[in-house]
Amino acid sequence: MSDQETAPDELTLRAAEVAADVTEAERPQEQRRLAGAFTKAVASGARVAGRGTRAAQHGAGLGVGAARRRAGQGIGWLAAQVMAMAPRLRVRDQAALQAQFPDRSAEDIADALVDGAAHAAAAAGGAAGVWAALPTLPAFPAEIAAETLVVVGIEIKLIAELHEAYGSPAPGNRAERMSAYVAAWAHRRGVSMIPGGVIFAAGSPLTRLLRRRLAARAGRSAFSLGPLLTGAAAGAYLNSRETRRLGQDIRRDLRRRAIG
Repeated sequence: MSDQETAPDELTLRAAEVAADVTEAERPQEQRRLAGAFTKAVASGARVAGRGTRAAQHGAGLGVGAARRRAGQGIGWLAAQVMAMAPRLRVRDQAALQAQFPDRSAEDIADALVDGAAHAAAAAGGAAGVWAALPTLPAFPAEIAAETLVVVGIEIKLIAELHEAYGSPAPGNRAERMSAYVAAWAHRRGVSMIPGGVIFAAGSPLTRLLRRRLAARAGRSAFSLGPLLTGAAAGAYLNSRETRRLGQDIRRDLRRRAIG
């Protein structure tokens, strides 16, 4: 099998591992180290990121229409990577969460999960900004892809574990559950609240929404690439704020389900 065939698979596997490791790391220094190592690896070997980052990288200098097509290809590639990454994310079930947070209520566990994910997302944004401050700048599109994948992985893991904490996991096998959590990420709602169900077909409303969410997420990742450490600070702040907001949105739906 060629490098082009294996690289995307390696990328999604590593992104899933890093998203879980950064989320579960206890020290901020370790979170930054894990996120930074992944970002550096992707940026220094941009071939791993495949056509999506190349499409974005070569978008500069093209006409408006061609640049938009390139950007669309990049977001389509990114959506495919997210769908491939999701089933590989390490998700703690209700028993594991209760063992890790003994004698705590579902609300207390959810508080800890949202805080941990927000700190992890901040670390991912800060890592991209620090690497962008180095004298030899990595390829920015590859960095954006790396940060976006890790942060989206952190947020999908958060959604899955919030469902577990509240005793409302998505139905089906692992692949079906993780697809449902990707849909929940796109809709910013609990699984039972997703309009139209989970249908990731080409051109479906859910697929279009996922692509729009990823385009916005990648746009926020670009703030991490600002000059010197101002980019790291901006990326960390935006990531933390948005991940915390997402967690609270999901919690509201899960509480309503529990009351119902």
